[in-house]
Amino acid sequence: MTEMDRADFEIREAQPGDLSALLQLYQQLQPNDAEMGDDLARDRFNEILAHPYMTVLLAIADHLPIATITLIIIPNLTRGGAPYGLIESVVTDAAHRQRGYAGALIRHGFSHAWEMDCYKVMLLSGSKNPATLDFYRNCGFVQDKTGFQIRRPSTL
Repeated sequence: MTEMDRADFEIREAQPGDLSALLQLYQQLQPNDAEMGDDLARDRFNEILAHPYMTVLLAIADHLPIATITLIIIPNLTRGGAPYGLIESVVTDAAHRQRGYAGALIRHGFSHAWEMDCYKVMLLSGSKNPATLDFYRNCGFVQDKTGFQIRRPSTL
């Protein structure tokens, strides 16, 4: 039985009432992040929910969000105008890891991206953990490009 055939969870888009559970999941993803105030968190989440090309997907088990990914569809002027997707903020609650939830979310994200006519989906990972990198490869990602990033200097 594949993860997508499992009946013990469902995949759905995030809704306004999911903010608290999402923040708890994100705390596990980035435990050293500064806590944002309730008003800012609600404002940011409302912006995300209103964004036409951004989807926060949740795996729900026992009525609780236990894993999430964010899929952003980016309009494009190359590749014949075909957009591309970016997956970010992949996290599964520590008590539910290695059960296929994140993989199912990622594959669901792929399906959504293909429906939106994306020509590719990208993901960057800061992890050096071989198991994490193997997980992404097993989802279908190919590690054949070099990623770069720059972060805002802390002096600003």
